[in-house]
Amino acid sequence: MHEIKAIIRRDRLNHVLDALRLIPEVPGITGSKVTGVGRRHRGNPTSVVEYGEVSMSKVELVVPDAMLSQAVTSIREAAFTGQPGDGKVFVIAVEQAMKIRSDEHGIDAL
Repeated sequence: MHEIKAIIRRDRLNHVLDALRLIPEVPGITGSKVTGVGRRHRGNPTSVVEYGEVSMSKVELVVPDAMLSQAVTSIREAAFTGQPGDGKVFVIAVEQAMKIRSDEHGIDAL
């Protein structure tokens, strides 16, 4: 299992959620609005770096290994605009999952 965290443009959140819903048997998806501090270059990439507050959306889900590639590809394609600030996707290995109500573990907990 892997956790996928994607920080994306706010206006792409619904596109990403729709794309993930098209994956058969996708587990639950969490979407939220977040604020962070981002780094940006003014002018060319060797110029002075500035930091500023950025409003983005975050998508989080845990998927079985077999679904990982498809989920990451769906997020990237749906979030892509080709402009700076499209966001980032992080993939983290999940050692264990447990459903609190039923005490199911592993893939069954998803």
